Amino acid sequence: MEEKFKEKNILIVGASSGIGHNLAKHLLSEGANLITASRKKPEDIDAPHIELDVLDFDAKELQNQLPDALHGLAYCPGSINLKPFTRLDENDFLNDFKINALGAAKIAQACMIPLKKAKGAGIIFFSTVAVQTGMGFHASIASAKGAVEGLTRSLAAELVNSKIRVNAIAPSLTDTPLAANLLSSDEKREASAKRHPLGTVGQPQDMAKAASYLLSEDSSWITGQVLKIDGGLSSLRNL
Repeated sequence: MEEKFKEKNILIVGASSGIGHNLAKHLLSEGANLITASRKKPEDIDAPHIELDVLDFDAKELQNQLPDALHGLAYCPGSINLKPFTRLDENDFLNDFKINALGAAKIAQACMIPLKKAKGAGIIFFSTVAVQTGMGFHASIASAKGAVEGLTRSLAAELVNSKIRVNAIAPSLTDTPLAANLLSSDEKREASAKRHPLGTVGQPQDMAKAASYLLSEDSSWITGQVLKIDGGLSSLRNL
């Protein structure tokens, strides 16, 4: 495989499972100098690790553990909190916002100096298909991920002169540990697959390959975009 990320320093926050873990393996295979950050060290990932809780971390301490130049940042933590709107309380909204939007903003702030020093860097956030496609029981998570999309576009505009590109990926339901309860039986998995025009459930490697592309120089003219990777759910009618 071509080493597209040779001599490139990339930080993945949330690489212990799911999309982040797949992205970490993919970037390592392409020669990246990878750094991971999460509450526990990812298994099977041979890379320096920073122990970090996105809800409570010291920005200076994180900065001290980063390389002088950072060519890429992927913020992968997320939540799936699906409830009827009348059962959502203030803590539901606050927790989803803190994990998905505020955590992304705080991590990006802490990484800004080395990202600028790279003189050509990429940032990737993760949204959800439920922001642009209304779905019942998604009020809290769609609100939080909507903020992520707003953050993506605002930062892309603000950082363009620093040669930092900012994009997001909006997946539909993906087969990760986070979605285990929603895919816990053959019946649930089949029902979810049928909702997607392509007839399958998303796989973490689908998102990882797209994130790798958006972090690479292959996407050097792409910024401020939200890429929908959802089996056609947001764009096609499944007759």
